Amino acid sequence: MNVVLFGKGFGKPRQLSLSGPAAGLVAAVIAVVVMGAGFAGGYLYSSSTGSGVSTSELGDLTTELDAQREYIAAIRQGNEDTLDALAIRIAQMNARMIRLDAVGRRLTEMAEIDTEEFNFDSDPALGGPEEPMAAGSNVAVPEVLDAMTSLGYQLTHREAQLDVLESVLMNQNLNERVYPQGRPVKSGWLSSYFGKRTDPFTGKPANHTGIDFAGKHGDEIVAVADGVVTWSGDRYGYGVMVEINHGNGYSTRYAHNSENLVSVGDEVKKGQIVALMGETGRATGPNLHFEVLRNGSRVNPVNFIRKSSD
Repeated sequence: MNVVLFGKGFGKPRQLSLSGPAAGLVAAVIAVVVMGAGFAGGYLYSSSTGSGVSTSELGDLTTELDAQREYIAAIRQGNEDTLDALAIRIAQMNARMIRLDAVGRRLTEMAEIDTEEFNFDSDPALGGPEEPMAAGSNVAVPEVLDAMTSLGYQLTHREAQLDVLESVLMNQNLNERVYPQGRPVKSGWLSSYFGKRTDPFTGKPANHTGIDFAGKHGDEIVAVADGVVTWSGDRYGYGVMVEINHGNGYSTRYAHNSENLVSVGDEVKKGQIVALMGETGRATGPNLHFEVLRNGSRVNPVNFIRKSSD
């Protein structure tokens, strides 16, 4: 191989004669130099004209992409927070519904309504034709929140209404329990009325302060209303007597008993057996002398017995 060198420092061209290994080495060096120059030129050309994106523009795109990732992450976190809030709100409303169901069951029992008509353990029956919604009318999250807020207001109103209704029914039930009504004996017959009569011991006109029920010795005597026993024992003219205070100014007396089955301070319920019939005190035979007092004054017990049968 012959290599010719040109240059000002050489004066005239010089010729080198290369052969064998030296010629191969020179050829390899020349090839490497040419290939490196080609790669460098291609990179510079592609940077300026090939992809149309410079290094600075690529950095800006990377920054924007990072910002979009952060924005998406923030939206995802916001959606998760909204779902958590909705779950908590639904749990609260579910608890309130459970309470309303419990109140409804109590009201059904208190009002003696048929449980098949108001069954709070099953979903209410629904019906009616439905029309398909227009395309693209899916409910959005804000609409769901508005609907849940409106439902919450309705639950609050229903709770208040049911509480008032429960209070009214409880008061009515309580009034019925403490208001004297019914016969104070399970057997026997009315033998003497309230008011003026001939005294069975003196034969003179006298005022009878109650009514008498004649019966058999040991017949059961029952309370005509709920109350508290304020007297249980002997009392002049009455013999062995029980007196019960029912509240609201009402009291009842059960006299001439052979035995009292309650003591002072006992709470009694309507229909509870409080004594057994006898003839203690001023009595001509086994009977119950029954009195009703309103604000301390004796009134005709027949009126209360008749009201219970209306």
